Amino acid sequence: MRFLSILAFSGLAACVTPSIPIPPPDPALVDATYSASTGKVTFTYPPTTAYIGGVAYVWNRTTQFGVIEGCTPEGGVAPTPEMAASLGDNIVFTIEAAHETVSTCFVLRDGAQDPNVYCQ
Repeated sequence: MRFLSILAFSGLAACVTPSIPIPPPDPALVDATYSASTGKVTFTYPPTTAYIGGVAYVWNRTTQFGVIEGCTPEGGVAPTPEMAASLGDNIVFTIEAAHETVSTCFVLRDGAQDPNVYCQ
């Protein structure tokens, strides 16, 4: 009987073991390719194992428009579909993976994003 009690307690303890949260996207690793002639932008993010099987949501808070793109098998974000944007727009870059959702918000610029310039 004592063995069963210990076994049951061990099973309960295993159920409440916290998992390590996935890290939010690093703005410095978000690469934007902006075309001034079309007024459109695409985004990429390098592979990370934390985002394998994930989905990327890119939302332009300024224009109220966004795109959704599945992460690559390696956990990166391939070029997203084009979306209308202007340099200086507030962009929310979200990854949903492993039953968690993490986001970062930055002010759009061409190339790598500045992690020190936050959304308004």
